[in-house]
Amino acid sequence: MALSQDLLEIRTNPKSFLDITCQVQDFVAESNIQNGVCHLFIKHTSASLVIQENYDPSVRQDFETIFSNLAPEDFPYVHNMEGKDDMPAHIRSALTSTSETIPVVNGKLSLGTWQGIYIWEHRDQRHIRKITFSLVGE
Repeated sequence: MALSQDLLEIRTNPKSFLDITCQVQDFVAESNIQNGVCHLFIKHTSASLVIQENYDPSVRQDFETIFSNLAPEDFPYVHNMEGKDDMPAHIRSALTSTSETIPVVNGKLSLGTWQGIYIWEHRDQRHIRKITFSLVGE
């Protein structure tokens, strides 16, 4: 059994989805692990990792619209010292995920045809986000 780990630091845009599928696939290819699992973990509480449709960008636009209604910035949150977008970002992160696990088969991520791996930035500003990649397998 082999283990490979890496850390990706990447700058996001405000309230956006950033496709990191190619970076994750490159990590898998460089590891020389053919079969196993790739685990991703984002080290933040105001951004998420999601696996979503990668073909039609309106899907991601609809996600942003729905989550803006679920966690509005104009709600009277108690936690507001980092700005009006901070607590809604924490709620969005809690409702989605800070980690994803993807099977690796024959040296490639076993994603569906229309699936992509995204960092979903929930804040109103750009941030540098850190994602740990861990790959275990043979």
